[in-house]
Amino acid sequence: MAERSWTSKDALDWTVEYLTRKGDAHPRRSAEWLLSAATGLSRVELYAYHDRPLSPDERVAFRGAIERRALGEPLQYVTGEMPFRHLVLKVERGVFIPRPETEVLVDAALGVLSALEGPLVADVCTGSGAVAVSIAYEHPTARVIATDVSEQAAQAARRNAVYAGVEDRVQVLQGSILEPVSHEFLGAFDAIVSNPPYIPSAAVRELPEEVLAYEPMVALDGGADGLDVARVIATEAVDWLKPGGLLALELDETRAQAMAGELEPHYECIEVRKDLTGRDRIVLGNKREARQS
Repeated sequence: MAERSWTSKDALDWTVEYLTRKGDAHPRRSAEWLLSAATGLSRVELYAYHDRPLSPDERVAFRGAIERRALGEPLQYVTGEMPFRHLVLKVERGVFIPRPETEVLVDAALGVLSALEGPLVADVCTGSGAVAVSIAYEHPTARVIATDVSEQAAQAARRNAVYAGVEDRVQVLQGSILEPVSHEFLGAFDAIVSNPPYIPSAAVRELPEEVLAYEPMVALDGGADGLDVARVIATEAVDWLKPGGLLALELDETRAQAMAGELEPHYECIEVRKDLTGRDRIVLGNKREARQS
């Protein structure tokens, strides 16, 4: 006997109930994302065409995605996509998933760069390329050099630059911090931005299992106090920034003020900005006109 038709509404209702039993904290959001990915319909269209039957191929893809999500795999890896500002980025296992708070880092950088024509920007620890690609996408003359220690992440960032149509202005290099950047750019950057690994090592163990089991540890663990990588970036940036150039770092909420204090010898106009939930998150500073001993 033929299997009965399964509509978008049927699929959503069943999946919400199933994922609720599996412990998903946001089962309806998960169901909508998974069905959108399987059908190619937007979340609005899922409800507008609630009586639309799923094709056999859509049902197979949707069921596979449901099982992956039920096992705890992050939605972004299951669907292969992550909305970020004005873009939808491609993400994959092994590459850090961009967070909403990183949009504030981009805002901070663009607030300075918007007044400049053809600014040169470095995005260190680029991951999926969310920051680098967004800056190039939203500032039509910005040139961005992005780096990541992971070749998989570097490849993902390159693909996202292509998807966003900015590959001519975003160069992605594999290597640690600013090591792979040509020395011809010493003292040439208008801004250096980074969302480095910043979670204190002891706090990493307290992260949700969904994060620990799937996301790359190299993108999470920032050392004993969460500032190991940030300190290196801040120190190296002094040689790579123009006088007055911007350093912008996304950091753990408990360490942002401490990092701001550490910037004082070589940076001025230092400030800490809050993320979308009101937590200290972004540390900003401008390279002093002359280095102080």
